[in-house]
Amino acid sequence: MSGLVVDGIGSLVTNDPELGHGPLGVVEDAAIVVQDGRVAWAGPRTRIPEGAGGERYDAGGRAVIPGFVDSHAHLVFAGDRTAEFEARMSGRPYTAGGIRTTVAATRQASDDALRANVRRLVAEALRSGTTTIECKSGYGLTVADEARGLRLAAEHTDEVTYLGAHVVPPEYAGDPDAYAALVAGEMLDACAPHARWIDVFCDRGAFDGDQTRAILTAGKQRGLVPRVHAGQLGRGPGVRIAVELGAASADHLTHLDDADVEALAGGDTVATLLPGAEFSTRSPYPDARRLIDAGATVALAADCNPGSSYTTNIPFCVALAVRDMGMTPDEAVWAATMGGARALRRTDVGRLSPGARADIVVLDAPSHVHLSYRPGVPLVTRVWKDGRPASSSG
Repeated sequence: MSGLVVDGIGSLVTNDPELGHGPLGVVEDAAIVVQDGRVAWAGPRTRIPEGAGGERYDAGGRAVIPGFVDSHAHLVFAGDRTAEFEARMSGRPYTAGGIRTTVAATRQASDDALRANVRRLVAEALRSGTTTIECKSGYGLTVADEARGLRLAAEHTDEVTYLGAHVVPPEYAGDPDAYAALVAGEMLDACAPHARWIDVFCDRGAFDGDQTRAILTAGKQRGLVPRVHAGQLGRGPGVRIAVELGAASADHLTHLDDADVEALAGGDTVATLLPGAEFSTRSPYPDARRLIDAGATVALAADCNPGSSYTTNIPFCVALAVRDMGMTPDEAVWAATMGGARALRRTDVGRLSPGARADIVVLDAPSHVHLSYRPGVPLVTRVWKDGRPASSSG
């Protein structure tokens, strides 16, 4: 073997129970061998395969985890909503209507300005350990602007989501059904070639159940896989539509009833929780404990967007999930790595076992538990993506 050997790992999270103890497959005093951008071997450092060579990195007893998989982000935008955030912190509740402010700024922005913003946010996420990120459109809301947003997103990730159904733009305020028809028709025709996923914000102030089902069904017919924003602002039909249509994930899930939880537990749709949004809107946090205990698969994502969760920092979300959502430190780290991979239907990321992409994160800590034990501390000290150095603080 040749390539890269990461040695001297104090605690290695593989997310493969066959390699180590517990659901995280933790191996103590470990090493990883990388070849051609993939994990070739992982296990106790005393058993490194003979002949393993190439660049060597001594982790010095630090913890190593898989790169975070952020399955929910809105990165193609322009403008600033600081004033909205300040007003919200002074008592004004969050509504979906603020999205229109970003739509106006995004429509006016040049390709180069939007491209620079996406590049900045992807790099920021990488520095905090995110090696796989999904990116949605949704701030153009015209045929041309939505297609443009998807093309720009695709320059930085393969996980591109068409979100023409974010909100109804002002020019269709008097006829939301006509806009929903545009999203499922001409806009979809222009956008489908540039996307893997289709998403709808099914909630108060956005799209109702009938509109959501029609848009997602049209997307499926064009080969796109559904995702759904559901239950952020109140209870509604979004979760059950997601499960009914085989959506990869239902996201937010702040407000659920027993039937929603039962549907998620009984289906393949991942429950993706976005605690950055609750932090930034002073809303109740989702009850992750309820979902996990019912048997649902839970993912954590940052929901980076300029209105309700302007963060790319998954470690921050892990700490919130442990502190305020009833998750254990192990569950939160799994949700932010393997859970995100499940939400993107990926088997090559979210783990550090043979065959996986060598997306490796070194923490300046002896254990992954420090991600929630030491909130706000920049613990990510080195990142490899596909076996190549991506970020380093020393």
